[in-house]
Amino acid sequence: MQTVLIAFHLMIVVALVASVLLQRSEGGALGVGGGGGFMTGRGQANALTRATAILAGLFFLTSLSLSILASYGRAPTSIIDTAVPQNTAVPAPATGGSPLDQLKRLEEQRTPTAPTTPAVPATPAVPEAPKSQ
Repeated sequence: MQTVLIAFHLMIVVALVASVLLQRSEGGALGVGGGGGFMTGRGQANALTRATAILAGLFFLTSLSLSILASYGRAPTSIIDTAVPQNTAVPAPATGGSPLDQLKRLEEQRTPTAPTTPAVPATPAVPEAPKSQ
């Protein structure tokens, strides 16, 4: 149902834009848009005005029905009934240093660090030369 209504709504939108663009300009616009056009004459202007009004009414109705359909299955909620989060305290920013240093300190405070072993090899990288006596 909603898909059909959306397709109908889009067709109304395209027709409404077309009917507005086909209407004759009534002054302003620095003298552009006067003269002859696709639909000139008083009868055609009345028909376009009436068609625009009908399309605008249909656009309003389909927009309203789409919003009603969207909220149809939704349960009513209240902001009074919502629970307040328990941890609302924000840690105070550390003073001194650049903002990156402050962020690093905050991250270290949040996550405990495991003891790390030094990355020193057990054997020397370069063998020592034998000593001559």
